[in-house]
Amino acid sequence: MHAQDTHDSRHTGDVESNRRKFLRDSVILGAGVISAASSRGEAQAQAAAPAAAAAAASAAPAAGAKPAALTYADVMTKAREVLYPVCRVCPECNGVACAGEVPGLGGIGSGAAFRNNYNSLQRIQLKMRTVHGVTRPETSIDLFGHMIAFPAVGAPTGGTTYNMGNKMGEEAYIEAVIGGCAAAGTVGSVADGIGDPVEVYERRLAKLSELGFKAIASVKPRTQEEIIARMKKAEAAGAIAISMDIDSAGRAARALPGQTVEPKDLAKLRELVKATQLPFIVKGVMTAEEAVMAMRAGAAGIVVSNHGGRVLDHTPGTAEVLPAIADKVKGKVFIFVDGTVKYGHDVLKYVALGADAVMVGRHIVRGAHGGGKQGVALLMNRMRQELVDAMVLTGCANAKAIARGAVV
Repeated sequence: MHAQDTHDSRHTGDVESNRRKFLRDSVILGAGVISAASSRGEAQAQAAAPAAAAAAASAAPAAGAKPAALTYADVMTKAREVLYPVCRVCPECNGVACAGEVPGLGGIGSGAAFRNNYNSLQRIQLKMRTVHGVTRPETSIDLFGHMIAFPAVGAPTGGTTYNMGNKMGEEAYIEAVIGGCAAAGTVGSVADGIGDPVEVYERRLAKLSELGFKAIASVKPRTQEEIIARMKKAEAAGAIAISMDIDSAGRAARALPGQTVEPKDLAKLRELVKATQLPFIVKGVMTAEEAVMAMRAGAAGIVVSNHGGRVLDHTPGTAEVLPAIADKVKGKVFIFVDGTVKYGHDVLKYVALGADAVMVGRHIVRGAHGGGKQGVALLMNRMRQELVDAMVLTGCANAKAIARGAVV
């Protein structure tokens, strides 16, 4: 969802045709049921009306009463209403219902890469331990000199118009993401989009500067000159690091021939690292060899990522490749990972497999659309509390010291 994506029009037509048929058949079936029960239902409703009115009156909040606190169910319900049909907000975000829906939030082609992210993470199990003295585990970590509440940050997610149904403006979305992450004690990201003119990117950064929150600024793998120009703008806006989703290069170039996006060799990576004063993060690393190359280029961090399964079909899941990458570069560069992160135990799993922190993508999108910055904060705080619970029940006292022995 980081690039202005395209997808096979015939597949989209089939998906939309099937969806319309399903909705039409549902309406016809529902109409028959309603017709058969209408007389009885009307009589019951009339009889119950006085009691219902009295109950509603007694349930109404008193003048000056505080509104009910936002709940997880509230956020998910609203997100489902706002994001449908680009996202169904499924109980488990496994890439099945949205396969092939790019643009949108699905996985490219068959959706296998998205599903592989989910399935590879689900195969990892936690090793339960309860005979120990861990009661209040420490979840905070250091991120490039900034302490964050737990090892999870907002991933660079953008394209509200072409990926998220155009129900939320870019500035409002950025405010929800970075404001909500800040409220939860962590950082969000400001995204770039292949089709976004520099003015759009500047507006997002202006919101970051206006709010004064910490955030990572992302850039697409454009020409060297374009990347360096955007990095300078990010520095001026107060970003704490620069990430480049190098995995956007191939498909985005085919999707938008008028835009120059390209893979980066070692020399070009070195040039970009030297061109910014901020920590530089290479996002889209899926092999140990390229993790080593990023390290040799001087990158401060990498993101083990297949772009949410949105750029190349049939790639392995990130949980599958992470351990081998960590074996090569752990402690030498900061290792992020993404891929269907939703729960606190997902964070524990990925950290146990070798990550220093996770990036949260689609769940952040739902939080923003379902409750703005409050929704994002609620989801991130919920994830942190789930992590605390999981650490207690696996005997992990400190998030920085979670080891591979915590999982099986």
